Amino acid sequence: MKFLSAVKTIGNARQAARALLSEETDTAALDADLLLSAVLSVNRNLLEVLEEVELGSSQAADFEHLLQRRLAGEPIAYITQSKAFWTIDLQVSPATLVPRPETELVVERALFHCQSIESPKLADLGTGSGCIALAIASTVSAAHLVATDISADALEVAKQNCKALELDNVSFFYGSWAEALPNHTFDIIVSNPPYIASDDQCLADKFMRFEPPVALIGGSDGLESIRRIVTGVRKHLKPGGWLIIEHGCDQGNAVRNLFESNGFKNYSTFKDLADLDRVTEGQNG
Repeated sequence: MKFLSAVKTIGNARQAARALLSEETDTAALDADLLLSAVLSVNRNLLEVLEEVELGSSQAADFEHLLQRRLAGEPIAYITQSKAFWTIDLQVSPATLVPRPETELVVERALFHCQSIESPKLADLGTGSGCIALAIASTVSAAHLVATDISADALEVAKQNCKALELDNVSFFYGSWAEALPNHTFDIIVSNPPYIASDDQCLADKFMRFEPPVALIGGSDGLESIRRIVTGVRKHLKPGGWLIIEHGCDQGNAVRNLFESNGFKNYSTFKDLADLDRVTEGQNG
């Protein structure tokens, strides 16, 4: 791909990249801008001002390399090693999922319940990049959070994000789901576990094949990890404490049934911005 060899300015490169990416993604303009701003080490908002500035040959080569990675399906967040979530910016790596906007609904529900608790204690199971735990910790300074993950590499990313955000109210523990929790109880436990069935065709999408399968695949029916969480957390929840879980858009009924059969009460499913079932919560009975 040598289409950038003829471009002279940042504006030329921007338009050429948008045209090329438009054949592969619905977010071509955003993707081109994010990659170009990464190469130039400038805020995306400055690209309009810099359109007539000459693009150096080394910058053009770097930009072309990033475009090749994106055209191969690699997520923008992995290429730029960053992703905005809630009100924070996070480092991400191939060891973690790229945080999705719909996961912010888990944060919203946790913050809703935090309003009635003076110094809430929360746990985030399978924290990945730390997006949920760190979003809550940055919003509620009086909260203390425990974040766990079975991936040591993911846990290291979460720790680095915590350090970069200068938060001192999050602790990290290595291990699987509730088994990794320290020996005390929590007001709220949250999780965005893997919930895609192992034979789901979406796993063949080139934009998903870069993400860690352990963070995507939830067994043959997608509910394996959710079952382990629902059956294992009650002893870690205070009486009346809340469990909040993200799940697939077609799993709301199954997850509510799991909550009911495991002794949770006041369980409800909430829809995301696309009006799809996305998060179910229930209260420890």
